[in-house]
Amino acid sequence: MTCGGEQILEPWGKPLYDGFEHGGFSSLGGLYFKNNPEQDAGTVEFQNEITYRGKGALRLTVGPLQDRKEQGLRSQRAEIWERKDLWVPYDRGIWYGFAVKFAAAIPQDDHRYVIAQWKRQISGTKGDFSPFLALRLNKGKLFATVETNLVTSTHLRPKARYAKCPNGEAAVWLRPETNQTRALVATDATWTREDGDYFNVCTSEIAVTNRGNPLPSPRSGWIEFAIYTRPGPDGSGHIEIFANHKWIVTIRGRIGHSEKGLGKHQYFKFGPYRANHSNTWTLYYDEFRRSRNCADILKAPCPLCGRPSLGSF
Repeated sequence: MTCGGEQILEPWGKPLYDGFEHGGFSSLGGLYFKNNPEQDAGTVEFQNEITYRGKGALRLTVGPLQDRKEQGLRSQRAEIWERKDLWVPYDRGIWYGFAVKFAAAIPQDDHRYVIAQWKRQISGTKGDFSPFLALRLNKGKLFATVETNLVTSTHLRPKARYAKCPNGEAAVWLRPETNQTRALVATDATWTREDGDYFNVCTSEIAVTNRGNPLPSPRSGWIEFAIYTRPGPDGSGHIEIFANHKWIVTIRGRIGHSEKGLGKHQYFKFGPYRANHSNTWTLYYDEFRRSRNCADILKAPCPLCGRPSLGSF
């Protein structure tokens, strides 16, 4: 990771940008809408009524499926993908930036809602692997999770009791049936222990450093994220999350999955994704950026890149 302007020769290292200004995806952004049955529940609109910056933004919506056969699908999506030829190697770090706005009628129910996710390429192995980083919504509250293989616990609370962990550790949900662990790494200010009662275990294998700022509320208008991702199932993983130019959290340790046969790349998707539902849910997205150079993403707080407390990227 760099804060300067070193020359990048790899295709995945070239900066990407799309402001959604011209009624279609820019060739400079490397994005597309993937056609598959789950995405049949979604619609993509390039519109200029509600924007973060400039003259255009995406409106992404999921609604109930009309086809009875497709109603049996487990998920409904309107996700935007990175082109496969631009996917980043799994062991390399990269910065992402984007702005998101929740449309009115923010879902308040207890349901699986995801607004952005980072995953490992699946190639030659069976299984459903959760995103190694995801921005999620539940009961109208915003939170972030990190996923890896099963970890060793340091403290165990009774079932359905949130684990308040020591500084540097993470509260996790162990899922032995899938050899996966989900860590709660950031929440908005309205989050309560009852909202995360299934995170009932602590682990020292994922270290979470709170930087003193909660995630913004979904009701607060546009939220601009700047996020650094570098998976490391062996314990070398590193994630930084900034929102609205405030440093939210640092995550280090075991991040991502390591099963034999998994692919060699990471990739990013954004847009509404949920379990099968009958309501309509809309999000707006603008100003997508990707770069190895943090100055391209962090903008105003770029000096944070050089702080020793950020450690080695």
